[in-house]
Amino acid sequence: MNGLDYSIIAIYLAGLLFLGYAFRQQSNRGDYFLGGRSLGWFPLALSTMATQLSAISFISAPAFVGIRDGGGMIWLSYELAVPLAMIFLMWAIMPRLYASGHVSIYEFLEDRFDYVTRFLISIVFQISRAFGTGISIYAIALILESMMGLPFWGAVLMIGVITALYSLQGGMKAVVYADAIQMGIIFLGIFLCAAFALYYLGGLSAVSEQLDPARFKAVSFTRFGISGDEFGFLPMLFGGMVLYASYYGCDQTQAQRILSAKDARTMRQTLLANGLLRFPMVVLYCVMGLLIGALVMLSPDLSVSEVSATPDTMIPQFILTYLPHGLIGLLVVAILSSAMSSLSSVINSLSAVTTEDIALLRGNSLSERHYVLLSRLSAMIWALVILGFSFFGGAIADTVIEAINKVGSMFYGPILATFLLAIMVRDISARGANWGLMVGVGTNLYLWLFVPQIFWFWWNVIGLLTTFSIAFAYSIIIDKRRPAFTGFVRGSHDGPAIMAPWRETIILLIAFGVILTVIIGFDGLWTALTSSPEISAAEVL
Repeated sequence: MNGLDYSIIAIYLAGLLFLGYAFRQQSNRGDYFLGGRSLGWFPLALSTMATQLSAISFISAPAFVGIRDGGGMIWLSYELAVPLAMIFLMWAIMPRLYASGHVSIYEFLEDRFDYVTRFLISIVFQISRAFGTGISIYAIALILESMMGLPFWGAVLMIGVITALYSLQGGMKAVVYADAIQMGIIFLGIFLCAAFALYYLGGLSAVSEQLDPARFKAVSFTRFGISGDEFGFLPMLFGGMVLYASYYGCDQTQAQRILSAKDARTMRQTLLANGLLRFPMVVLYCVMGLLIGALVMLSPDLSVSEVSATPDTMIPQFILTYLPHGLIGLLVVAILSSAMSSLSSVINSLSAVTTEDIALLRGNSLSERHYVLLSRLSAMIWALVILGFSFFGGAIADTVIEAINKVGSMFYGPILATFLLAIMVRDISARGANWGLMVGVGTNLYLWLFVPQIFWFWWNVIGLLTTFSIAFAYSIIIDKRRPAFTGFVRGSHDGPAIMAPWRETIILLIAFGVILTVIIGFDGLWTALTSSPEISAAEVL
């Protein structure tokens, strides 16, 4: 890297600080955490995608596709259930949460059940999110250390301090607009990496020649996830639907963006855009992984053994070896963007949950001015906690990312079930819901420890069904109630009726059909592309 690269990075970081300063005026908690509910669907959709497309995804997913043993385009099967989950959220979850007007989605559970339910889920969310984000920062700091020549602690502080400052000053508006800008930078970075890799390969046919044909398979109908096999069609479809519905609807980092929409129509458009735009982005960075993976096999400048041993170095090594100065700086900015977008989202959401669910407890009142000050203080504390976790990631970083994914699946099913019980089932008792949540999580923990042959995507479904079963059984047998599905349980925070999303549902069902077709036929599609006249470097660049 040279002075031009460092100048581009410095300009980007200064721009983020200015953005936080520009949005520094918030008069109340709605302004700070929900942007005054004045945000449109496009920046919200980009922000939601940027939060999901973390730096780990930008670095690790292409490496999984292109170079890791057992990897390949099977990564696309992760996306299979996204449109169906968006439909489910539009009908079952988000209208009620939006109408409640709450900043913390877990406050809704106290309205329906009790403070114990809210507290249990809040604590789980805060600890798991802070831990997972800290490990992500650790992994990215190692990459920046090797690319920029910074000491590890300097890379951590650069990511953490800049992100914390613009998040603290600007609140949700700064986070959303910064995420939208960062999403554009990430997209540009992925495109540039793919284009330059194709340029140096000389054409798509080189990819097929260098890579195992198994890498082009994007789905498996012969794996069921019950005998030690993974990534089968059924677990990815049903487990994925529960996972994404819970992640986007019942995880504060994602739901907070959707609840920042200026009206119910914008909320639906945000979910629709996310259901439509995620898949093309994932396809793009997976294809980038194929291209760079093939280049690793051919290149005398990249060590196959070194990259295979540590796949996450594939993208950074490619950037430093093949991109010109200036673009190297821009790609470092793309890596920083993906790390900062995830970190800023987590800081803001942890602050919201802490302030609403822990600091205010039950009925404690603060002036709006003191509320915003307390929110900023909690954001600063969480930023320090996350950065602290990142310094202790060295001994566990090689396995902890997989562990974090499994931890998510351990909780997502029971959490989604708890929200559905609150929204759609009459006469479920609070104790029944609480016991259902705990037994659901405990069941998944048992599967993790003692039944490893069950693919962890199934935990989402198993946790959901277990929580439902225990909640119903406890309410009927112990509390002598008669629970029943009613569609929607009326409550004290109901808003006006929200129009049924038929149009969005039809569009997303079509999108699901397209995604299913692409995933099933990807290897054939790739063969057709590589057998056609070569795409030249000039056409790409």
